[in-house]
Amino acid sequence: MVQNEKKFPEGFLWGGATAANQMEGGFHEGNKGISIADVLPGGKERLHVLNQPGFNFEIDKEKYYPNHEGIDFYHRYKEDIALFAEMGFKAFRMSIAWTRIFPNGDESAPNEEGLAFYDRVFDELHKYGIEPVVTISHYEMPVNLVKKYGGWRNRKVITFFERYVNAIFKRYKNKVKYWMTFNEINSGLIMPIMGLGFSIQKEEDRYQPTFQAFHHQFVASSMAVKACHEIIPDSKIGCMILFAPVYAYDCNPENVIYALQEESFFNYFCADVQVRGEYPTFINRYFKEHKIELEIHDGDLELIREHTVDYIGFSYYMSRTEKKEKTEQEKAHGNIIPGVKNPFLKASDWGWEIDPIGLRISLNKLYGRYRVPLFVVENGLGAYDQVEEDGSIHDDYRIDYLREHIKAMREAIADGVDLIGYTSWGCIDLVSASTGEFSKRYGFIYVDKHDDGSGTLERRKKKSFFWYKEVIVTNGEKL
Repeated sequence: MVQNEKKFPEGFLWGGATAANQMEGGFHEGNKGISIADVLPGGKERLHVLNQPGFNFEIDKEKYYPNHEGIDFYHRYKEDIALFAEMGFKAFRMSIAWTRIFPNGDESAPNEEGLAFYDRVFDELHKYGIEPVVTISHYEMPVNLVKKYGGWRNRKVITFFERYVNAIFKRYKNKVKYWMTFNEINSGLIMPIMGLGFSIQKEEDRYQPTFQAFHHQFVASSMAVKACHEIIPDSKIGCMILFAPVYAYDCNPENVIYALQEESFFNYFCADVQVRGEYPTFINRYFKEHKIELEIHDGDLELIREHTVDYIGFSYYMSRTEKKEKTEQEKAHGNIIPGVKNPFLKASDWGWEIDPIGLRISLNKLYGRYRVPLFVVENGLGAYDQVEEDGSIHDDYRIDYLREHIKAMREAIADGVDLIGYTSWGCIDLVSASTGEFSKRYGFIYVDKHDDGSGTLERRKKKSFFWYKEVIVTNGEKL
């Protein structure tokens, strides 16, 4: 029930968020297959790979792949979950590695060792009363499906995904209530390698395969929603989008309409299909102008219309400011999508603009458009942390960042937004998805692991650990 007052509702799902490929490790253990994340090198080279055409999805023995070991959650999950419990987590957002359940993706039967591992993780979470919030596909696609079938551009992958979701729904129907289908599904517009499972080739137009792949994911997502509701009747299954509100640089109508178009295209296209159950009207002009003709099978649109998600999970890290004509000097290069620099905002160590009020704006925009419950499943500050001589880590900058974003959520709730939870990203330090770095730290828990692969993997509580514990125990009253 929506509460129009400045406090978080009872039962609010406070917690933290992670992804299997960024923390588990156990690269070749438990009969695990190779995923997309396993072939992405660490360091700044990863950004080059993600943005350039023609990637071959091969492991180069001369390069370092930090995801192979991650932070070794595969062996240390009990220790880590105990720390989450000490902070008082009500929920833990995690993902299942598709390659642990179906190592190649196209097998007829699931891998028991992989299923058993997540049984142990879920049991450990429930021991402490922590609700698992599970992302089904979080940049974990089996590389075999990329090489053999071409990733999500191939309709056959829908069948393999359906087999995968049915296996995990049936196995964990008594252990997991909250699910999400595809992590940051709209990120495929800018990073098709991670989100859609293919690299655009130099000689091909990017638009046709990208949107055909999206259509296949929309069908697969609706199939998952249908199966989840049938197999786990009391479940809640959501979509997950990367949301960054788009501001016009000024009141020039040319810039206002450009910002509106950019926001609709990136923020709302995927959500409209998954929440409203239909392709938005604004995309028709885009398809026409780019000569995109989707292959849509009989029954696809009916399935999408009839099986929409229960809630919207989304990540929020930054806003984006846009103008129709911009110079290279004006661009905000640190942002995921550059836009132009916002003169009113500061930026993180990695150049991501910091905008807490933008989270309130995002919550109001999403709830006003869709009227379904919202769940902030990623938000956090990637920063360099310094370990003092006594072993302490004083990350007041992280506390300040999170405090202001939590205040913004509280204001949005007072605005009338139905917000069910907040899981801060990277509650324990892990591998950065975009840069493959350990030094870009988000966690309340420090992990002794470094960009060159060195480190003991020892866990340490940061100052923010104790602060967040107080936030949770007071249900957001004490910030």
